[in-house]
Amino acid sequence: MPVIKLISTWFYSGLSPKAPGTCGSLAALPFVYALAWWGGVNAVAVFALVVSVVGVFVADVYAKSLGQADPGQIVIDEVAGQAIALLAAGTSLPLFIAGFGLFRLFDIVKPWPVSWADTKVHGGWGIMLDDILAGIIGGAVLWGIKTYSGWF
Repeated sequence: MPVIKLISTWFYSGLSPKAPGTCGSLAALPFVYALAWWGGVNAVAVFALVVSVVGVFVADVYAKSLGQADPGQIVIDEVAGQAIALLAAGTSLPLFIAGFGLFRLFDIVKPWPVSWADTKVHGGWGIMLDDILAGIIGGAVLWGIKTYSGWF
């Protein structure tokens, strides 16, 4: 169980007493940036996919061990969503900051279909899917900013 807790809480960043989701998202940034620098968008995409798949399992097991449906300390879902949102960022620090903000915005505000997944899907998939969708929306907006703003 220690490995499941380590991964579910993303190296214990989710154990923060204040804003564990934001702490988990922040803790994902160095990993994603290093992967973007080292292997480009493909490395980030593989990371996002692996974290998403592994996250379904570990989040389900850890949540059940705590007897809660979606404990705040589980932040592997934020890591997956954050990585997805940052697919368009490359190694641009301004885009990384924007991608972080966009993911957190859509994760907190929960527009449809994020809100649907948050309330209707349960278990490991329920914990992960709303953040994956928030990451997709955040990433699409970030891609639009990158592509059409002329700033980057």
